[in-house]
Order: sequence, then C-alpha cells, then structure tokens
Amino acid sequence: MSKISWKPGTMINPLPAVLVTCGSTPDDWNMLTVAWTGTICTNPAMCYISVRPERHSYPLIVRNMEFTINLTTTDMARATDWAGVRSGGQYDKWKETGLTPIPGEMVASPTIDQSPLSIECRVKEIMHLGSHDMFIADVLNVRADSRWIDPETGAFNLEEAGLLVYSHGKYFSLGELIGKFGFSVKKK
Repeated sequence: MSKISWKPGTMINPLPAVLVTCGSTPDDWNMLTVAWTGTICTNPAMCYISVRPERHSYPLIVRNMEFTINLTTTDMARATDWAGVRSGGQYDKWKETGLTPIPGEMVASPTIDQSPLSIECRVKEIMHLGSHDMFIADVLNVRADSRWIDPETGAFNLEEAGLLVYSHGKYFSLGELIGKFGFSVKKK
C-alpha cells in the first residue's frame, strides 16, 4: 500500500449530520445543518459545534448563548440537507422541511420532534478560529425519543433509529454492527 500527501484539510470522516436549533422565541427559532460537532468531555458533559459567522443562525446563538443539537436519521436526510443549503433569513425552515419544533426544557431553543436524540446546550466559550467559530458548551439536558428505549431493560437503542452521517460532501446511513466496545479483549 502506498500513501500520498495532501494539503492539510478537514478529512476526519464520517461525522454526524446534525440539525442545530437556536433562537429564544417561536418567532426567531431557526435550524442549521452542522457536521463540525462532537463530544469534548464526559464529566462535566460538554460538546461543541463550529459555525461560520456569516450564517443566519450565528447571531442567534451568540445572543442567546444556547443551542440544541438534534441527531438526524435517514428519514430526515432531505430536510437535513435542505436546512444546510438554505438560509433562515430567506426561508421558514420549519415550514419548508416539515420538521416540528417543540419548546426546549432547559433552554429557549427548540427541539426537533422528529429527532431521536436532542442535546440542550449552554455556550461556555466561543473560540474564533478562522473560517468557523467553535461554540464550546455545557450539556444541560438530553431528550431521547421513547421509541428507541427498550421498555423492559431501559436500554437506549439509538442504533435502530437509522442515524445519518456526513462524509466528504455526501450523506450515508450507518452500516452493520461489527462489535461492541471492548469486543477485541473480551474472553470467550
């Protein structure tokens, strides 16, 4: 196998394709598609999103210092893509995508009803990095769709929701299970 060197770039793939919701009232609630997102810390629970300052949602997040990360599914793929290529300044993304906002529990920003998992966040710090600013946030609340919770065991079967991922300009569904954490060292 041979490898070639490329210029430095954003090649960590796949990433979750999430819909970030923001705004403080139903009149200004908006959503944007983000793939630059992830976990930062377990205790305290923290995550981040990176957003271009020219995005319509950027000043909403800065003003309210809150947002909600909504995981997406293959059923939400068209809406996820549409929300990422159209501006909330020109369109009512809720109406155009058919997604349903429901009020947040711990933040003013809404949760997307169709999302299997929503993470309500409060911004702790904004890092100005270049093309994107990183919003480092504390996780205040996690809202899980009860359809994916096993009523007998209480286990959250998120893998059954048909999660959507983004890889170098394309959307994919997750593939088959290869193993569980620790499978490589588990005694038989």
